[in-house]
Amino acid sequence: MALGGNPIFNGKNFRGATQAPPVPSYSHGQNQYGQNQYGQNQYGQVPGSAPGQNQYGQPAWAAQPQMTSDQLQQMYNQPAAGPAETGRMTFDDVIVKTAACLAVLLLGAAVTLFVAPGTANLLMVVGALGGFALGMVNSFKKQPSPALILTYAGLEGLFLGGLTRLLDGMFPGVGLQAVIGTLAVFGVTLALFKSGKVRATPKAVRFFMIAMLGYLVFAVINMVLVWTGAVQSPFGLSSSVHIFGIPLGVFIGILAIGLAAFSLVMDFTSIEQGVRQGAPEKYSWTAAFGLTVTLVWLYVEIIRLLAILRGDD
Repeated sequence: MALGGNPIFNGKNFRGATQAPPVPSYSHGQNQYGQNQYGQNQYGQVPGSAPGQNQYGQPAWAAQPQMTSDQLQQMYNQPAAGPAETGRMTFDDVIVKTAACLAVLLLGAAVTLFVAPGTANLLMVVGALGGFALGMVNSFKKQPSPALILTYAGLEGLFLGGLTRLLDGMFPGVGLQAVIGTLAVFGVTLALFKSGKVRATPKAVRFFMIAMLGYLVFAVINMVLVWTGAVQSPFGLSSSVHIFGIPLGVFIGILAIGLAAFSLVMDFTSIEQGVRQGAPEKYSWTAAFGLTVTLVWLYVEIIRLLAILRGDD
């Protein structure tokens, strides 16, 4: 499970993925007279023949199959080829592949509901470690692999399912609340992005990176304190330290949810640029993977915030 600021959208995948140039009316290296750049004749022309004639003295165009006026009119009336016909990434591709990733994720989460609690906890650990490993592999892989991306989604499903079952057993209802909260944040963020009110400007990205670095430092320190037993609370400093009577984890959780939401904005921006620049269709899997990573991170932060709030009651 990645923590956000998806490295898969660092530009290396979409770099150079621009629209193909228009096809010239004659072959590369030839001029309009059927000669290449070295002055040699093409298409069976012999020296001394008129430009555009073959070795039999016939015009070069005469060797090509002729089309009737009806055929020409039919070609003229056909619509221009769109991104789907030219093998380019489209928003529909991203939606379909993201839905596939989320379906596999939900399937993995459902597995933890039909096994013993001890097995569910084991699957949660396997999903967390395996998802993290595959997340790194997919992030730095030059070419997207649908199999690895879907496997990542399944492992994250095991992790989220086990985590939800564990926390929902302690604080009934937090799982459903976390799902609703994740969908709400995703929907609001998408709406704001489409309206143009929220954009990943260079200044906003710099602030995001600074805040993200601070969040990572806190997360590492908090994890070490929990592992070493210096803090007895399962959430570490997040629930044991209070500011004005409010657990520190509430402030950290709100910050993390805001960072995850902005990470969605960055994802939307990268997808929009990929579609506009005509990125190859295969990179729709990269876009789907990025959205899945961010949604997993967002869900984890929301359910952890809800658990801290319920535990402080």
